[in-house]
Amino acid sequence: MTLFSLVKKNLIGNARSYLLYFISLVLSVMIYFTFVSLMYSPEIEATMELADSIRNVFFGASAVLILFVAVFIWYSNGFFTRRRKKEVGLYALLGIRKRTIGLLLFYENLLMGAAALGAGVLLGTLLSKMFAMIFLKLLDSAVEVSFRFSGTAIVNTVIVFMALILLVSVRAYRLVYRFQLAQLFQADKEGEHAPRTSLVAALAAAVLLAGSYWIVFQPMTTTSQMGRNGLLFLIGLIAGTYLLFRSGIMKLLQLAQRNKSRYYSGMNLVAVSQLAYRMKGNTRTLTMIALLSAMALSAVSTGYIMYTDNGRAAEEAAPFSYSWVSRSDLDAKAAALIEADTSHSITARAHIPVLRAVGDVSELVYIPSAFPAAEMPMKVMSVSAYTSAVGALGLRSRLSELRRDEAAMIRPRYTSDLSPDDFVGRTIDWRSKDSAAEASAIRTKVQVTQLLEEHVLRWGYPDLALVVSDETFAAMSKASPPITYMVYNVENERKTGTTAKTLLAMAKEDDEMSPFYTPYREGLENGGLNLFILGFLGLVFLAATGSIIYFKQLAEAHADRERYAVLRKIGVSRQEIRRAIAKQTRFIFALPLLVGIAHSAMFLKVLDNVNLIAGSWSIALAMIAYVMIYTVYYGITVASVNRIVNGATA
Repeated sequence: MTLFSLVKKNLIGNARSYLLYFISLVLSVMIYFTFVSLMYSPEIEATMELADSIRNVFFGASAVLILFVAVFIWYSNGFFTRRRKKEVGLYALLGIRKRTIGLLLFYENLLMGAAALGAGVLLGTLLSKMFAMIFLKLLDSAVEVSFRFSGTAIVNTVIVFMALILLVSVRAYRLVYRFQLAQLFQADKEGEHAPRTSLVAALAAAVLLAGSYWIVFQPMTTTSQMGRNGLLFLIGLIAGTYLLFRSGIMKLLQLAQRNKSRYYSGMNLVAVSQLAYRMKGNTRTLTMIALLSAMALSAVSTGYIMYTDNGRAAEEAAPFSYSWVSRSDLDAKAAALIEADTSHSITARAHIPVLRAVGDVSELVYIPSAFPAAEMPMKVMSVSAYTSAVGALGLRSRLSELRRDEAAMIRPRYTSDLSPDDFVGRTIDWRSKDSAAEASAIRTKVQVTQLLEEHVLRWGYPDLALVVSDETFAAMSKASPPITYMVYNVENERKTGTTAKTLLAMAKEDDEMSPFYTPYREGLENGGLNLFILGFLGLVFLAATGSIIYFKQLAEAHADRERYAVLRKIGVSRQEIRRAIAKQTRFIFALPLLVGIAHSAMFLKVLDNVNLIAGSWSIALAMIAYVMIYTVYYGITVASVNRIVNGATA
């Protein structure tokens, strides 16, 4: 028998064990190839109108994918190495030279990796057009995608993955040199002793996790609060998760052992004991998987939220289809251009006089950073102007009558976590920003009596806008004339790209020309790009973490075959053994699944607190996908372990 025939025989014989690893590797290669192909796609680059650099985004995603795949390959290869130790020891015992054994393992890893690389590139090439169409669909683009053979993407993918494959192949080659013969035959006895547990560590896990979750619900309105609370949250979450799997779960298993009536019922004794003996070896694996799963779920949910919330966010940033600061040489041209666009009929138009002001907002809970509270830039409009603008938007104004010393405040963006009480009842002392001299400027003090949700002006930082009585506005306008915003609403404003670009070209930089299309398209492209990339990365992460659990369970199953053989000899049926295997495997899969879901909900809550996303309900969709993927892995794992230890085919 030649070396290569033995390599071929080993690969075929271990095909079932390597299948999920092979599939995960193929999936990783395919997605990396897809990212690189899209990075150089001329159709997509032409479609991305407002994104800064699509290549940089895809390059960053590819780098993250490669780092994770490198860890996954290295980690998975370690499981295979442990399983093959006895086999390697047997080869050495039979007198085969170490160099030959090393070459055998080297070629096995190299051939399997090369096969996965070839399959991944082939699938990526065949499906590249479909992936490009999916991406363009997210961008709401009608650009036709041609089938393109990307030589650059193939070369890039082959170089990167061949480097990883060669690295793990060299590691496999060195296996026979790293261990003594006795160590190779004793590999399966690792982790047979139940780990020591500490009640203090278990309680510390509960305290750290509870404290981390408690921090999430604390205010994060300032930069210092965000930084401090975010850091404490991460430290507590990571440390608490490790201690949970290291000691907390062991304490729960010990409590299960003390329930004698249940513990000695059927095969519960075997299932619980096996879990206790193996928990020490699973601690780091389960901790890593739970944290990675939480990150993957959070990333996918965040991408989905940002994409689906784009329309609402664009309406807050630019309430009207077109808005600009009135100027004699611009108004007529802009109006004529909008009216000439017959495919987007005008539905409303209005003029909004606005005073640019500065005020003392030190009594407010929300004080925008980078500006002194006593000299905060603001915008002020009259009741009649605000009511007219709200009507033009097709909304019903909830503004009630205001006295001279009263004002209503339009809720600033990104303050949804603040209640009306944080604004209502506060006093603001303000003056016109354009007054001739501060000493002679007319100042007025108003009390905020209402908080309004309807935005009528384009967003700008700091986002503070007051509505005052017509009398107050008229009096303050005498010292400093207001500027006027010209606003138009048109039908199907999400398709007004041509007119919006022309208007932007006509206006000067200080005209504050603000088409709705600009923030909408930018948000759509960024959201679509994030959803596409995070969705594929999340899929790889979940598939790889599921594979890691599968490999770990298979490695333990090979070590436990003799123990289960003893159970069958003393009368335990194969069906009872299968139920015990199912219970153990379900416990191992459920732990990181439940912890990952809980942690991801907290991650999303943190992002909601700092106003990076609005709401976190989309985690339900990601959770369903997560559960479905892990359910498939669970079923495959139970069947594989049962076949190994029970001598059954199902």
